[in-house]
Amino acid sequence: MTDAQETAADSSLRTTGGAPPDDVESAPIPLLEPRDGIPPVIADDASLAQVIAAFAAGSGPVAVDAERASGYRYGQRAYLVQLRREGAGTALIDPVACPDLSGLGEAISGVEWVLHAATQDLPCLREIGMVPTRIFDTELAGRLAGFPRVGLGAMVESVLGFVLEKGHSAVDWSTRPLPEPWLRYAALDVELLVDLRDALEKELDRQGKLEWAQQEFDAIAQAEPAPPRKDPWRRTSGMHKVRRRRQMAVVRELWEARDRVAQRRDVSPGKVLGDAAIVEAALGMPVNVHALAGLNGFGHRMGRRQLEQWQAAVDRARALPEAELPQPGQPVTGPPPPRAWADKDPAAAARLSAARAAVSALAEELGMPQENLITPDTVRRVCWEPPAAPDTASVATALTGYGARPWQVEQVSPVLVTALSAKAPKG
Repeated sequence: MTDAQETAADSSLRTTGGAPPDDVESAPIPLLEPRDGIPPVIADDASLAQVIAAFAAGSGPVAVDAERASGYRYGQRAYLVQLRREGAGTALIDPVACPDLSGLGEAISGVEWVLHAATQDLPCLREIGMVPTRIFDTELAGRLAGFPRVGLGAMVESVLGFVLEKGHSAVDWSTRPLPEPWLRYAALDVELLVDLRDALEKELDRQGKLEWAQQEFDAIAQAEPAPPRKDPWRRTSGMHKVRRRRQMAVVRELWEARDRVAQRRDVSPGKVLGDAAIVEAALGMPVNVHALAGLNGFGHRMGRRQLEQWQAAVDRARALPEAELPQPGQPVTGPPPPRAWADKDPAAAARLSAARAAVSALAEELGMPQENLITPDTVRRVCWEPPAAPDTASVATALTGYGARPWQVEQVSPVLVTALSAKAPKG
């Protein structure tokens, strides 16, 4: 049994599961104001230079957060960046007024950045020149440590005993000037992030999982930016209702027309035309503007010019030659959907069933979500095309080839070896 397994099995040692540590008062304390007050928003080069100097001279990890305007603006750019470091205090930076933060990124590049749900913020930080070399992700740390709720507010409350006000998480951060209550909320988001990091590091170390967490953090920091999604129009909500290729072409034309308008106007695509309206038009195949106006989502509040714009997209799809219509599905690069395994390959289905049960049991034993122990896609791929002679070494090689970290390979390989020898039921 590993250190982590022994710790997880000893429930008397656990401080996770939503309960605060012993030295935290039973009633959580509302955190209403940043300890240094709300700092002014940095919106010019001279002020930014002062912040860069202060953070370069600070000590310890740097808490980093970013606010986007998802649902309001096009794309996922940052509209506010918050940082806090010992000796430098808290900084709130307007990346619209200061779009190049590469100087700040370089000043703290060798320092550990503490983020919550790092994969959400790193893409927009990268766009403005902030790229870390080392990170500590408090959300991921919470998952690995077995906390049932890993939102920042829940973690701060259960670990540190403070309540964060979370009423402004979904506001339009592109608003200028930003209201004071929003700025207070933004500053508080980094107020205790380093304290949370320190507490979680101790908990992970106690559970024997600190090295595992560090491997995960390194993988995130070193990951290449995700390539653009192929055929993003296929992710239109309600797409499962669209069966015919000509209808799919309508979805594609409308989606692309909407995207151009949204990008030009810098608004969320959903505010230009809803996904439900796109699907309605694809299923209805309107022959003119009058027919289009009768569909849900194209009602009386939509002007004639807008209706003509959308009808033109429908007409383009109607006019496409058969050879240019989209294919029903995207090319499958991995195993087929698991629901089809029993018919296609009963032995593979048996392996997958055994593997899922084994991974689930191991994840419970280690006190973490299954998807953090090993990705479901990796399990499917190994079960669909297992090594010729599935022993620990060959399974470990296969897992490594699919991107599993060394700690995952060490934990999961033994249970998968057993699962890969499962036989399909006879008859």
